[in-house]
Amino acid sequence: MPREELFDLARSIDAHKDSMAQSKEEAVAGVMSGLISLGQEVTWRAWHFGVPIRMTSRITEMQAPIYFVDEQVKGPFRRFRHVHEFTEDSDGTVMVDRVEFGAPFGPIGRLAEKLVLARYLHQLIEQRNQHLTAGERA
Repeated sequence: MPREELFDLARSIDAHKDSMAQSKEEAVAGVMSGLISLGQEVTWRAWHFGVPIRMTSRITEMQAPIYFVDEQVKGPFRRFRHVHEFTEDSDGTVMVDRVEFGAPFGPIGRLAEKLVLARYLHQLIEQRNQHLTAGERA
């Protein structure tokens, strides 16, 4: 898939919602469809671990079609920063996600980060990326 196409697909509110259907993610405020851009926010409502979660993210950095960064401005994490990077190689586009986060609740939260949250977030991002690139294999 061309880098520009994958970059836009990764910013698509609609594609994100489709990829996260399992957790019933829905955009409920801010940019609720189409492409999100620099300085814009989206508030997601979802179910994770059987609990309803709301999280508002803002696109804080963007250099199309090379990378963009979304960061939590309100939500369940102490901090959450997600860098999406796109490079081209001989096989097509390589998409790399880098996530930095901190759970609330002090030492208990840090333990949860290590035992549960890191793996859970990794699986969510893998699921999302497989969904985004599925059209390429079809």
